[in-house]
Amino acid sequence: MPATFVAEPTHRKRPEEVSFKRILLATDFSEASERALSYAIAFCARYAADLFIVHAAEAEPREAIPMDPLPRELDRPRIEAERQMKRLGKSARLKDLPHNLIVEKGEVWRVLSSVIEREHIDLLIMGTHGRRGFRKLALGSVAEEVLHLAPCPVLTVGPNVTPAPAQAVDFHEVLFAADFGQASNNALPYAIALAQECSGHLVLLHMIEPMPAAEIAPAAYGPPIYAAQELAKWQSARKRESEDKLADLLPSSVQWVSKPTFAVGMDLLPEGILEVAKIHKSELIVMGANHTETPRLAAHLPWALTSEVIRKARCPVLTCRS
Repeated sequence: MPATFVAEPTHRKRPEEVSFKRILLATDFSEASERALSYAIAFCARYAADLFIVHAAEAEPREAIPMDPLPRELDRPRIEAERQMKRLGKSARLKDLPHNLIVEKGEVWRVLSSVIEREHIDLLIMGTHGRRGFRKLALGSVAEEVLHLAPCPVLTVGPNVTPAPAQAVDFHEVLFAADFGQASNNALPYAIALAQECSGHLVLLHMIEPMPAAEIAPAAYGPPIYAAQELAKWQSARKRESEDKLADLLPSSVQWVSKPTFAVGMDLLPEGILEVAKIHKSELIVMGANHTETPRLAAHLPWALTSEVIRKARCPVLTCRS
């Protein structure tokens, strides 16, 4: 079993130092959280990890916020949350698994942030519902906030993901979507480690943005065939450049069971990543979630890359922030 890592001065972890010993599941007791629980249990089985399950009991939207804390017998959301958490704790699936049940009053991110810091969490797992019918942990402002602010990796189980098998989770096909930014670099050791841990195959993907307008303009005044040739030449050069950069990402010390594959796409970002995941039958997507000062605003952008991938992916998505 890999040893718990000690961060290097650059704060970039080596794949052999990645480990998940303390895993936190955020739950709202929904079907989405049940799917996420299956992955939390599977990860705990593989890494012999301790599981922490937390629910943030927020005030109801129409409930007045009192100046002083409510007496416990009048705090309906907390009483109901504690009842559901107690029932979850008696589940047969948790019988032989070390676990801690936590119900705290407050906004979701504030509660999660506190537990992550207090319990030294290595991995946060949460489920999402998609656009409609969302509640506390639905893919929206709350989940987007968690993805961009969590100091540890986040495994998000989207609405199209089937539950994990009962035994320890195995990822035989791992897709790493690289944009060569800091968040992407932080996520890479986890992609390598998870593929290696399961003797799996790693695909490294980079999506090329469209040809800049400034480079298209001169060709646009010539014959159409000239414009097409210039575009093909530009795409070929960028493809070679991207493949070389992907190869340079991999540590020379890693001994591969299956040689990694390098892929360069030219589609729109979310669709391109999802299409490559489909082609390779990826069982896990790993990518960076670039930090933003306004994660709540980012959640409402329909083209938000991370959200779109999570919402449509048929496998879990592991993200790291910058």
